[in-house]
Amino acid sequence: MKNTHLFARTSVLAALVSTCLLAACQSNDDRGQPMQTVASVDLQRWQGTWHEVAMIPNRFQSQCVTNTTARYTQRDGYIEVLNSCSAKEGKTHQATGKASVVEGSQNTKLKVSFFWPFSGNYWVLALDPDYRWAVVGEPSRQYGWVLARDKQLSEQDWQKIWAAVTSAGYQTSQFRKTEQR
Repeated sequence: MKNTHLFARTSVLAALVSTCLLAACQSNDDRGQPMQTVASVDLQRWQGTWHEVAMIPNRFQSQCVTNTTARYTQRDGYIEVLNSCSAKEGKTHQATGKASVVEGSQNTKLKVSFFWPFSGNYWVLALDPDYRWAVVGEPSRQYGWVLARDKQLSEQDWQKIWAAVTSAGYQTSQFRKTEQR
């Protein structure tokens, strides 16, 4: 009986925390500037493995210290997302989610869920013409990622990325580079 009450309280607490996080993800930017995405994304070209080369630190990735990747695979009616990273002790952590395209967005806005029924915004804010790197974020600007096909980028690429990050309403100081080995 005691375990049942503990489970119920834990479940309610988890639901409340998830709801608060989801609400934060869906809030508007404090400056009131609408966030702009790229014009369109070709999902065939988007598929495959991307290395996270920079990100805004967040709680749900706190165990990740190196080698963070995201693999996108088109399935029937959705995009499978497989996130992977190495933890401090060397263990690999993985999370599998589902992404759906927001209707009318030309594939630039996704709703991604790793724990149904909760989902978050995942917007492509900048994209290299050859799909070598991308800046991804969400309207509250609390979360953001820089993804790349290669583990290392040139200084010229970083200049373009930081300009795109700033243009999207983020501060570059929010981001930290992700170690890739």
